Order: sequence, then C-alpha cells, then structure tokens
Amino acid sequence: MSAALHRFAAAPTRLDPATGIFTGYASLFGIPDAQNDVVERGAFAASLLRRGTGGVRMLWQHDPAEPIGTWLSIAEDPVGLRVTDRLVTATARGREALDLLAAGAVDGLSIGFKAVRAERRRRDGPRRLLEVDLWEVSLVTFPALAGARVTRVAA
Repeated sequence: MSAALHRFAAAPTRLDPATGIFTGYASLFGIPDAQNDVVERGAFAASLLRRGTGGVRMLWQHDPAEPIGTWLSIAEDPVGLRVTDRLVTATARGREALDLLAAGAVDGLSIGFKAVRAERRRRDGPRRLLEVDLWEVSLVTFPALAGARVTRVAA
C-alpha cells in the first residue's frame, strides 16, 4: 500500500504582489526534515521529466480542492527543488494567499509525493529519498523542512 507523503521546507521570501509571482525552494537537498527524511540530489528528475511543470499542482495547505496557482518553473538546482509560481488572484483563495505571503504570515512550501526509491543506512538513521514521484507543491503555514520557503515574491 502506498501512502501520500507531504514534506515541508523553508528559505527567505520573494514575492511580486502586482503579478502574484513568487519563487522559493519546495525542498532542499541533504537536510533532514521533521519526519527524518533526506531528499537526495536527482530525486525529482524522473518525475519532472515524466510530468513536466504542468503535471505538478500548486495547492493551498495540501488541499486538492484548493488549487491556488500555476507553476512557471520547477527544477532541481544545486540547493534543492526551486519553484516559481503565479498565484491565480481571480480566485478568493489565490488573493488570500497573495495577501498572506505579502504580509509574511505564510511562506512555507511543502511537497506531496510518493517515495519510489529510498534507503536507510541505519535503523534509526534518516530515510534517504533517492527517487520520488512529485504530484503537488503546497503553500503552507508550517513546513516540516525549515528551509523550504518562498524566497521571492515579484510584482
């Protein structure tokens, strides 16, 4: 049985309030999160190739009934999974998300995924995620990975 997993991350905030475009890190490589998972470099590559940017949803607090934006880019870089989104401000939740981001009340990002390949070197050690199937990234209040955050909000 496969379970849906959500992992949260955080980093400095960048948002453009005029356009609703923001950039951030949805995941950071090599850093244990609150669930003792560590995402390894390259873990998202196959999923991003298969799904493309349009196949990954942007949700509010992992709620599939609340899509709030569309991804302009999702890519691995040396730090982690860097994302750029445009909030859909024609919706009430999109406007609310923009206001909360601009105020600094919410800036966490979190990934929804299934672990495809993972290993644990020690019984009590972190689970190393070698490949994940990424299906969504959410704007969240409390990221499990402290560095997974919006880093820029553009106008």
